[in-house]
Order: sequence, then C-alpha cells, then structure tokens
Amino acid sequence: MEETTSPSPSPSPRILFRPEEYRALSGDERSLLAEGYLRAIETVRKNITPKGFSACSLEDNTVYGTDANYRSVWARDGAITALWTVDLEDEDIRKAQVDTFETLLSHQAANGQIPANVNIDTGLPEYAGVGGIASIDSVMWVIVGLVHLCEARQDWSLASRHAARLQKAMDWLAAHDSNNCGLLEIPEASDWADLFGFSYHVLYDEVLWYRSLDCYSRLLHHLGEEERAADYRKHAAFVRTKFLSTFWPTTRADTDGEGGPGHTFTDTQYELGDARYLVAQVSPFSYSWRCDVCGNLLAFLTGLLDHERALMTFRFLWGCGVNDPGPVKNLYPPVQAGDPEWRSYYTVNLLNLPNHYHNGGIWPFIGSMWVRFIHRLGFDELAQRELVKLARTCQLGMSFPWEFNEWHHGVTGRPMGKARQAWSAAGFIRACHDLEALPSDISHAI
Repeated sequence: MEETTSPSPSPSPRILFRPEEYRALSGDERSLLAEGYLRAIETVRKNITPKGFSACSLEDNTVYGTDANYRSVWARDGAITALWTVDLEDEDIRKAQVDTFETLLSHQAANGQIPANVNIDTGLPEYAGVGGIASIDSVMWVIVGLVHLCEARQDWSLASRHAARLQKAMDWLAAHDSNNCGLLEIPEASDWADLFGFSYHVLYDEVLWYRSLDCYSRLLHHLGEEERAADYRKHAAFVRTKFLSTFWPTTRADTDGEGGPGHTFTDTQYELGDARYLVAQVSPFSYSWRCDVCGNLLAFLTGLLDHERALMTFRFLWGCGVNDPGPVKNLYPPVQAGDPEWRSYYTVNLLNLPNHYHNGGIWPFIGSMWVRFIHRLGFDELAQRELVKLARTCQLGMSFPWEFNEWHHGVTGRPMGKARQAWSAAGFIRACHDLEALPSDISHAI
C-alpha cells in the first residue's frame, strides 16, 4: 500500500499576504486573516501525497462506503489546488503540483479522457462518477491548471512531455460539441455538481470550455505551433460570442459580437426580458432561470463577462444575500421538493436537500472566488471584509478550529463536509494573493 503520510515540516513560508496594511479592518480582523493564511498553507500541505494532492486531508477524515474515493488524487480538486497555490514557493507544494498532473495524465484513457481520480493506495484510475457518468469538467481543469502552472514557472517542459496526451484530451472535449454549435453538450450531473440536474448547455462547463480553448492556444504558441494556436484562438472567440448570446437573455438587438444576434429561439423560450445574471442551464426545450453563483463568478474571473454585466450580477447577488451567513451559497434560490427542477436522487445520502451541498450549500472555494470577484470590480475594502467573513467560515470546525471544511449549511453556516479540504484552503490563499494586487494588474486567470 502506498504511503500517504504528510510531508515533513517546512520552513516558515515566504509571506505574500500583508493584511496589517488593511486599515479599514480592526486589529483583530487583520490578525484573523494573518492566521488564516498560514493555516491555509498548513492545510494544503496536509493534502500532499506521493501521487499529488488529495481532495481532503487523509489523516483528518474517516472514509467509508462511497466516501472511499476520497483516498484519491482528483483531477478537479488537484488541478484547482495546484492553480491556486502557484505563487507559493514551498518546495513540497511545488512538487505536489507537478505530481498531480503527472499522475492524472499518465492514466489517460485511449479515447483521450483524463480520469476523474486515481486511487492513492492502488493506483487505479476512475473515469466515471455517480451513476457511471463521465466527469467533463475534470479534463478542462487539468488543461487550465497545467497551462497556468507552466506560465507561472516559465517552464513548459511539463506541457512538452504530455503534448500528445493534452491534444487527445482537447479532442475528447471537442467531441462533446455534438452538433458543431460551439458549446459542449453536457450530460446530466457530469461536472463538480455530480448529484445535480443541470445538463446540455451548462453555464459552469461552458465557461471552462472557453477557458480551455484559450489556455490551449497559449500552450501551442509556447510549443512553437503558431498556426494551430491561431485556430484555437479563433475557436475561443467564436465560443465567447455563442456563450453570451445563449446565457444572457436580452431584449436588445445586439450585433456587436458581445451579445450575439438580436432574436433567437433561446430568447423566445426565456421570456425573461433583460437578465441580471447568466442563467444556469439551457437546452433546446427548457432552461433554468436559477443563478449558478459559481458559474457567474467564473465568467467574470476568466474575462468572459464584462464589467458592466458583472456589476449587475454583483448587485443581484448582494441583494439576495448569497454571502450570508458565509460566502457563498453556490445556487440561488435552492430547488425545493415539488419544483419542476427537483430530482428524486437529490435525497441520496441526504446531500442535496434544500440549502445543502450543491443545492444552495455554502462552499468556501466559491467564497474565495466571490472575494476576488468583488476585488476585481474595484470594491477593495468590501473585498477585505468579505475575506474576513470567509476566514471566519473556514475557522469553524466540527472537531477542531480552522477545518477549511468542504461545504457548510446554507442557512446555519455550520460545517457539514470533509475537514481540511484542499481547494477550500487553496482558494483562501489565492484570494489573499489577489487582494495584494490592483484589480487592473490581475490577469484573467481563474
């Protein structure tokens, strides 16, 4: 059995976060942020294994039944953790970033799919999740995370070693655009919300598809394949136009390339008038008017959504209180039993009851994007205060303080998921680093 002990203690990390300069906060609040930053690094280190990052600390969680798959390197969690810790100079963390991608890409399936996870103990890959459904977003997070890692280190050797595998992964993703419309057709429950009923054109997944195309074009450019890079840039631009015309309903005739054609079947079926946020999911026969908070935040952080629309979205989400009691609920409003969008499987393990898990639960990793979203809008002091609120959420625990829990109840705010979740801690680190820069100086990196 593969050893899964934590790495040896590291020297004091180089501090890239200086909350003592945040004069709008109290001394206690600044101290809380300073402690949270160091605790977050400690939590990420607890997720280091010989094969890469685990999703949650293996020594702090008891797993049984279907939870056994937590003893794995997960493509989604691992790539996000690598991406959001890329600025750290901790050598153990830097090695785990590369190990994560090496483990996942070395277990690629013949058709190009990157596994959803690879078991740490057995080394066996798993390509499907609940119900045998493939994990689409895992592959896109690997593409995005690997490119940003190479860019940050100014070292493209990792991409060069796996160039053929990365191309096969992009081909596998592109095959999900089954009608050549530009957007991917996503099976139900096949992304991070793997017990939730969104399908076909799903906001969150289409944001990642755009970002994957953009990142892959940059990868090809750095590998000297400029002609193919140009093709992928062109494809990304097409997806961008299709994306905005699909997910932002409007009564305005718009042919400037930002809103798409003025009247489509999608516009007719919506009957929503002018949107205040990107809708969660669209199919030829239905749509969900709910606000996928994660997808909307990602759209702005990747540069898909312009400042004006993002400000409208912020005002809507702020008015709805998605950041109370902690930042933030992943979905507004939650789906109630009897609603047309309700699925009977939402009661599996009692996970997706209203205000639970994917159905309106509070997720610290999305809360970190909320803080960055506000900062990029230019509301610096508010972003600092929301970071304090996120720190207080991450400080809670069922067994010990600073659990950086996986998720919290959407009404009570109490932790309900796994302790010392890697992407919860990594998200806090990334939010801290973003707040150290002027909004205009931050590139559109997830």
